[in-house]
Amino acid sequence: MDVPEEDTNSPGWVFKSEGGSCVRPSRALCGTARGSGLVYCVNKVKGFRMPLNDDQSSDSDSSRLSESTVSSSDTEYSRQSFNSDSSSKPSSPASSPPKVITFDELMAATRNLSNWTLAHEIAVNANFCIKQEDYPQNSFAGTVKQIVHKAFWDHLESELNEDPPEYKHAIKLFEEIKEILLSFLTPGANRIHNQICEVLDTDLIRQQAEHNAVDIPGLANYVINTMGKLCAPIRDNDIKQLKATDNIVELLRQIFHVLDLMKVDMANYTIKSLRPYLWHNLVDYERTKFQEILEETPSALNLTTEWIKESIEDELSSISDESSSCPGADSSSKPIISPTLVLNNGYLKLLQWDYCKTIPETLITDEVRLQELREKLNQLKVIACVSLITNNMVGAAVVDVPDFTDHLKRISLPLLEGMNKKSFDLKEALNAIGIQICSIVNKSLSERGLPTLSEEMQSNLMGQIAHIVEKNNPVCSLIDKRIQLFMRSLLALPSFQKCMPTMPGGLSVIQREIEFLGSQYASIVNFNKKVYGPFYANILRKLLFPEAAMEKTEAETSSN
Repeated sequence: MDVPEEDTNSPGWVFKSEGGSCVRPSRALCGTARGSGLVYCVNKVKGFRMPLNDDQSSDSDSSRLSESTVSSSDTEYSRQSFNSDSSSKPSSPASSPPKVITFDELMAATRNLSNWTLAHEIAVNANFCIKQEDYPQNSFAGTVKQIVHKAFWDHLESELNEDPPEYKHAIKLFEEIKEILLSFLTPGANRIHNQICEVLDTDLIRQQAEHNAVDIPGLANYVINTMGKLCAPIRDNDIKQLKATDNIVELLRQIFHVLDLMKVDMANYTIKSLRPYLWHNLVDYERTKFQEILEETPSALNLTTEWIKESIEDELSSISDESSSCPGADSSSKPIISPTLVLNNGYLKLLQWDYCKTIPETLITDEVRLQELREKLNQLKVIACVSLITNNMVGAAVVDVPDFTDHLKRISLPLLEGMNKKSFDLKEALNAIGIQICSIVNKSLSERGLPTLSEEMQSNLMGQIAHIVEKNNPVCSLIDKRIQLFMRSLLALPSFQKCMPTMPGGLSVIQREIEFLGSQYASIVNFNKKVYGPFYANILRKLLFPEAAMEKTEAETSSN
């Protein structure tokens, strides 16, 4: 997927992903404010090459290549499997010696990163699309654009009103319209291609202009009819409005506006068509692109290595704590660490990751999704804590409240929206939730002819709920451990197994939501293991078995 060299600072094309978050576009899909730039770039996307052999199953190949990191069996992670020479494997990552990179090499790596990220987003995000956006209305750039465009169309109007009319700029506009219309055609549309070239023949139009015989309204009418044949059904009303416009300058301006919309439609149709093809080849494509980045930038796995190293240290610390608690344990023997467990622990840390820090390189493409998962899990954790406190303190009062858990989620989720932002006041939100709970409980008690909660009980309940914000709150710590236990159990399941692990106690109030988030999380993790399994295997081999890795390096050096 090559990237055009020209750059653009125009915000005309914005990629929208799930949840409305914006994805910064690669120059491979950036179009100019007007013209055929976007369609040219989309055609470049249509033309990028990935392995398509029928006898080449990307899923099975990638599973075999990364089985040492995907499998849940610890026996598959023996010393032998990590010390074996995997250089013969066709998709195994090759190591690159340290080198000084040039500016051109840096730009090539940047283009690879941009295309790699964009391809991943198109394939995994069903809601990914292009939307046309402009500068904010009152912004400086928006004001400048408005003034420049008005000046252009005013100048065109003055030229056409001259006696005799000046057609120079009008002809250039029709030439550009011709190129845009041709860019919409499929390769086999020869008849309409020839017709467009014949009617919008700019050489002929210039000759007609010299004799003041140009039929501008007639040309515009042909353009509108052709647009009506090529546009998506959603643009039919726009075409009708064009036909109802009498002022020729305004008509030309609106024609370009509708053509811009048609280019976006064409790009989104192309993206939709590409998605199954991309998904089928995504594992091989992403691994190949990342290998190219690694060759251009040898330090491209530094953060990933640190992330895995921290996970190993955490696992060693956990084993050490267990050994110290068992008097009969042999502390002299070297602990055996499961690479599967190391990787899964690393993935679990992403659910509590401080996203002010840079995420490991191999997870950049899923950073936004992981960040959204973390925010939603934090909201569910608070709801589970509130539910547990309420049931413990006033369980008898809420047991007969119909759909109490649904009420709790309905009042809590809006109040907890954006809780991961630094400006968010969690204590204030918890106080509001406490007040709402007391109101619901008292209303239910009153309707049943029972005494409402005392002031002291209400104060204690609201105080306990407000204490969730404290760092080492025991209820919050308990719920957090149980969520981690569920997610850990989910990652331990084979990727082909569809059933969910047993839900730990205290999470029943959020069971449906956490199972949904868990399936999304497991999907991200399993796909990441498929793509980057060989890279992780190399890192784990060096960190867990340094002696063997050193022997292998020495053997390669001596053979060379």
